[in-house]
Amino acid sequence: MYFESWADFWAMGKHGLYVWSCYGIAAVVMIYNIWVPLAQQKRFKQRYLRQLRREAQQQ
Repeated sequence: MYFESWADFWAMGKHGLYVWSCYGIAAVVMIYNIWVPLAQQKRFKQRYLRQLRREAQQQ
């Protein structure tokens, strides 16, 4: 696809709002799919270490 200028590129043949919003939503979903499991893993490790400390203190 050939564009006359950068403004035409961003407008995407008058479909720019749709195209760029789709790219934005896809980027947000990909970031979410990476961030959430990492956050859950961090919380799991913290809980597990707390539990190990509690069990070590009880013995």
